[in-house]
Amino acid sequence: MALHLIDKMAVEEEGDGDAVVCVHGLGGSSNTFTPVMGALARYRTVRMDLPGSGRSHAAMAGPLTIERLVDAVQTVCARLRIERAHFVAHSMGNIVCQHLAVARPGLVRSLAMFGPLIAPNDTARGNIRARGAKVRDEGAAGMHEVALALVQAATSAETRQRSPVATAFVRESLMRQDPAGYARTCEALADAQAAPVERIEAPVLLVTGDEDGVAPPQAVRAMAERMKRARVVVLHRCGHWTPVERADDCARELRDFLAAVR
Repeated sequence: MALHLIDKMAVEEEGDGDAVVCVHGLGGSSNTFTPVMGALARYRTVRMDLPGSGRSHAAMAGPLTIERLVDAVQTVCARLRIERAHFVAHSMGNIVCQHLAVARPGLVRSLAMFGPLIAPNDTARGNIRARGAKVRDEGAAGMHEVALALVQAATSAETRQRSPVATAFVRESLMRQDPAGYARTCEALADAQAAPVERIEAPVLLVTGDEDGVAPPQAVRAMAERMKRARVVVLHRCGHWTPVERADDCARELRDFLAAVR
């Protein structure tokens, strides 16, 4: 595995073959996709920590927006000479990739979306802004409280009861975020606007959990109906952190989806 620092962004690259670019969500990092890496063994896989997140918390100074995160993904692709790739995303990363697929259809060969949403609803926007303000004001103590609350709200009851490793993964991913970077990312997500997903030409896989309050199955199915080439998978007893909570199921769906893309 090679580690690149691209405009202060930490970017991991491994493997050979067709390119796969992984884009995480709020509170995530390149490690969000570690549980499904077995499905990508035959690909050249690029995983980045987006500006404001993980090891890239100091990248891209100033306020963050979805548009700036799209630019960051394009910069990584350009520096690594990736002209066409499969994109795999989680949560907020899906919004980034939807905008990218509309703006650069030639770059996006396919799009696999885990915990997908087009944009937060008004209630969610308010909650996300409040969360960002809390961690900006309270620092590590605020991040600690946010992490504990989100483990309860964003994972399924079965995950919390029977999968302590998955629960610890989510908790650690959140608690290790830089508070200022996390706050900037909250602000970007709270202001996110919907992409015109009807214009996405690439084949799309949408995977959600039946206990996902961010991307509930009904909303994901409605999202798929607006797309030209989309398929929906709903995982039982699963919350919002699909690649972590149901790693084997997600890896199987991802492997089959990529193998079918022409």
